[in-house]
Amino acid sequence: MDTSARDDTEGTGGGTNGMVRPRVGHIQFLNCVPLYWGLARTGTLLDVELTKDTPEKLSAQLVEGSLDIGPVTLMEYLKHADQLVALPDIAVGCDGPVMSCVIVSQLPLEQLDGQRVALGSTSRTSVRLAELMLTERYGVAPDYYTCPPDLSLMMQEAPAAVLIGDAALRANLHDGPRLGLDVHDLGTMWKEWTGLPFVFAIWAVRRDYLAAHPDAVHEVHRAFLASRDLSLEEVEKVAEQSARWESFDAEVLRRYFTTLDFSLGAEQLTGIAEFARRVGFPPSAAVELLPPRA
Repeated sequence: MDTSARDDTEGTGGGTNGMVRPRVGHIQFLNCVPLYWGLARTGTLLDVELTKDTPEKLSAQLVEGSLDIGPVTLMEYLKHADQLVALPDIAVGCDGPVMSCVIVSQLPLEQLDGQRVALGSTSRTSVRLAELMLTERYGVAPDYYTCPPDLSLMMQEAPAAVLIGDAALRANLHDGPRLGLDVHDLGTMWKEWTGLPFVFAIWAVRRDYLAAHPDAVHEVHRAFLASRDLSLEEVEKVAEQSARWESFDAEVLRRYFTTLDFSLGAEQLTGIAEFARRVGFPPSAAVELLPPRA
């Protein structure tokens, strides 16, 4: 779908100066709360058409053109770098522990060769990172299969599982210790292996939408940066409000939100390039950043 062909008179939204409201994606995981919490505080939510979904579904919608701007998993960005431009200084990643991307195992990881490993998500970035770790760092080739992210059921079918998002956070903090399982944080494993931060998802805009609506893109980018900064300044309040409807208390959420790295700068780009090289992407699959407003 060619988004540049849409009628500029549709929708509302002062932040876009009367242009079409950008169709923006929102990941329905706790790790993205700090990126969106401030949007409601500033009224910017009125200026965008928000779609909530899983990382893999939002990535597909952005690539196919039913979203204009939104989060895209790193693997999907690298596959479709010719169609997308990244928004600077906004991402979901880590520089060490991530807490919500884990391998949970009944066995030492070096004993998983030929063993079944349950994948509780179709998120290709997390799955590919786990495969990379197990193959290159531990020298094992497990038998992977996909299933719903229910740790107790996964552990009945396989000696190890890969989980991301809220399910991984529960496994890390609650279910893994309760069941006596080893929980391996993939962010920590990558940092120990390479010395670099890891980026799981970046925010990107379709090139056709950027060409047609550059001012709208810059307004959305500005709004997300302001939301992120406000959320981190008031992280105790964000954690307290989030804890009202989540199974984690405010202190756990505060620690989680401040453990995550929401930036996308030189170090993060170096980490992305290293991951891309290790998984076999060509040099052309690089992150191109949105240039400053003219």
